[in-house]
Amino acid sequence: MHELSLCQSLIDQVQQLALTHGAQSVGLVTLKIGPLSGVEPALMQHAYPFASAGTLAAESTLVIELAPLQVRCESCGAETEAEPSRLVCAACGGCHTQLVSGDEMLLMSVELITAEGSNHV
Repeated sequence: MHELSLCQSLIDQVQQLALTHGAQSVGLVTLKIGPLSGVEPALMQHAYPFASAGTLAAESTLVIELAPLQVRCESCGAETEAEPSRLVCAACGGCHTQLVSGDEMLLMSVELITAEGSNHV
């Protein structure tokens, strides 16, 4: 289950952000995950409490946003949504496309709890 090692790397990054900004803890971590990222969102949710235990993020909540799968057609230039098993242009049906989004795993935001209140980074 490589999601555990991904969560551990995520927590390392979140912990560094928290320390840099003088946070007492982390409240919320938001990720964006695409369907072609190779990451299973449900497994990330399951692994997150284990990876965050004993850190400033131990009591935090992981929120996962699903990124759309979008392609750009080399024939007509349109950017359209596609299916993971069918990366064709929805506008003209062309099969010469380039992936625009859908293979990413991005740290979108982190809510840090400080003495003054909560801040988003």
